[in-house]
Amino acid sequence: MPVIVAGRVYVDPRDRERFVEEHRGTIEAARNAPGCLDMAISPDPVDPARVNIFEHFETAEALERWRAAAPVPENPVAIEKDQVLKHEISASGPPFG
Repeated sequence: MPVIVAGRVYVDPRDRERFVEEHRGTIEAARNAPGCLDMAISPDPVDPARVNIFEHFETAEALERWRAAAPVPENPVAIEKDQVLKHEISASGPPFG
């Protein structure tokens, strides 16, 4: 069953660009990992403290394999608050019409 991890994290606005940039290697590695359908960690266009998180994996097992091997930033930016959830997807289809 496919899974999506999605939500938002909040960091000091002065550190947001560094937070996103320090995850560039993680995103590149994930997109090449077996079972990863997509990953994005991006700055929110409205809230200067918010970073949007999106991960889409073929299965929960693929996600767990990725998590066990994922690179960790050397000097991580502190997350002040997070609202991220894992969703198990039972069906998918076009969003319109």
